[in-house]
Amino acid sequence: MSMTYEEFLDEVTTLITEKYGTSDEIAIQQVMAAQEADFFVEHDENESLRTLERAHQDAAKIGKPRSSRKP
Repeated sequence: MSMTYEEFLDEVTTLITEKYGTSDEIAIQQVMAAQEADFFVEHDENESLRTLERAHQDAAKIGKPRSSRKP
């Protein structure tokens, strides 16, 4: 079952806070930065990409704590 674009972004944000222990504010910033970098353009255009499974994958791509990222 797919979600609306807004529901999908909310789910990704929630997963980031749950999986990585980030604050809501940081998770929102990460999702907004990804949006600004056009990371979610396909999701907006293709409803089949807005699934819970994909939300988990995208949360893992954009939501990892900055301290674990390579410089």
